[in-house]
Amino acid sequence: MTNALPSMAHWPPTSKLEGAPSPSLLIDPLLIEGNIQRMISLVGADGIDRLRPHLKTHKMAEVVRLQCEAGITKFKAATLAELEMAAKAGAKDVLLAMQAVGPNIARLVQAVERYPGMAISTIVDHPQAVSDLSRHCRPLEHPMRVFIDIDCGMHRTGIEIGPELEALEAHIQDQEGVTLAGYHVYDGHLHDPSEAVRRAGVLKILASVTKLTADSPELSVIAGGSPTFGLWAQNSTWECSPGTTLLWDAGYAQSFPDLPFEIAAVLLTRVISKPGGKRLCLDLGHKAVAAENPLECRVFFPALPGVKIIGQSEEHLVVETEDADQFSPGDLLYALPRHICPTVALHHSAHVVRDGVLTEESWIVAARKR
Repeated sequence: MTNALPSMAHWPPTSKLEGAPSPSLLIDPLLIEGNIQRMISLVGADGIDRLRPHLKTHKMAEVVRLQCEAGITKFKAATLAELEMAAKAGAKDVLLAMQAVGPNIARLVQAVERYPGMAISTIVDHPQAVSDLSRHCRPLEHPMRVFIDIDCGMHRTGIEIGPELEALEAHIQDQEGVTLAGYHVYDGHLHDPSEAVRRAGVLKILASVTKLTADSPELSVIAGGSPTFGLWAQNSTWECSPGTTLLWDAGYAQSFPDLPFEIAAVLLTRVISKPGGKRLCLDLGHKAVAAENPLECRVFFPALPGVKIIGQSEEHLVVETEDADQFSPGDLLYALPRHICPTVALHHSAHVVRDGVLTEESWIVAARKR
């Protein structure tokens, strides 16, 4: 299988790259700002308070600030490190979309005490987790707001709508230190390239959750991910939580051509060896690009549309291309990861490109450490 380049994948020519280390992560703030405005347009300018973007994609305080400057104040975090990073960057409201267990419960409560000006909430899906959280939250000035995590078909976390959910609601009501704020409905299983298929899935979930909330209009609902948040925006009044939309990547560009976002982050790599047989070896190993996808579609190269990936190890990536003779050791290549979120987490910082020129500015990936 060839390493086919997604049709939307493009990165503008960049100068002053000679001194840039490789492998490294490059970002373009102007493209990020464009993606932020596209997110806003999908919910409508008057519905900006419905946006609750995920922090897991970028993990950078500067990207949080760009969103805050655009009027976005609510965010969703996968880790406490992301929550704490957002607090320091000026976020007003952060949901920890990971049920807190073990020592993380105390750390979550400490964050509430440390950042009194920010609304902090979390998700729950089990009575024991609620009881443990309640025990730690009782000394707080205000009860911890919790969202019940609903399993709407992904079967990763959450609780299905039914008697067990009703029992969990009753259990929350009986506990001190916590209060039911609403429902978290992540539809990560809806990733079909067809917009019509995704829409049908959204409408099915919408119907069941609407029925659930019919008698509780005071409760909030946070729904969707990047492939579906525009559909939730069109068909509900609920909060929407895209994430990958901020940086976009080759995988989403290939899978969802109906979505208008642009790739705002790429990897810079160099040829480090020419082992012969039309092969090049690049300094782009497992430690520089997320390796959870199959080898043949793990990363894409705009300058090598017919390239075939032969192998990858910790620091090396071997490719085969008809254009191998055109390259020498030290030559630069742009690489587009299929999945940007875990790729960003492999890098300490991102080098900033402005107006097609690499600057001396870098943004720390502050929340990559848990």
